[in-house]
Amino acid sequence: QVQLVESGGGLVQPGGSLRLSCAASGSISAIYVMSWSRQAPGKQRELVATITSGGSTNYADSVKGRFSISRDNAKNTGYLQMSSLKPEDTAVYYCNAAIRTGVSGVSGYWGQGTQVTVSS
Repeated sequence: QVQLVESGGGLVQPGGSLRLSCAASGSISAIYVMSWSRQAPGKQRELVATITSGGSTNYADSVKGRFSISRDNAKNTGYLQMSSLKPEDTAVYYCNAAIRTGVSGVSGYWGQGTQVTVSS
């Protein structure tokens, strides 16, 4: 059984910063791509950033230069550093990862989400 648990969300003023964490636990053999997505009320889920096991990153145009994705492979944990936050960044942020387990091959897993609210 694999679990992804996000943390670090909250209320922040415009221009502020937050760091989200995504901790993976369970019978993990390897974690491949890790991603962060977000979903605002009434909108479709949007892919925000991805990082490969080798550290290559990709970002949505809306967050380039403001968000930074990283990972600590030894801790099975991913991070999303968010800076210069705007009200339009308000959403539930989800972590997603492609994970190989000991018995079931590679599957995609999602966390439960963490709320980020940017407001004065």
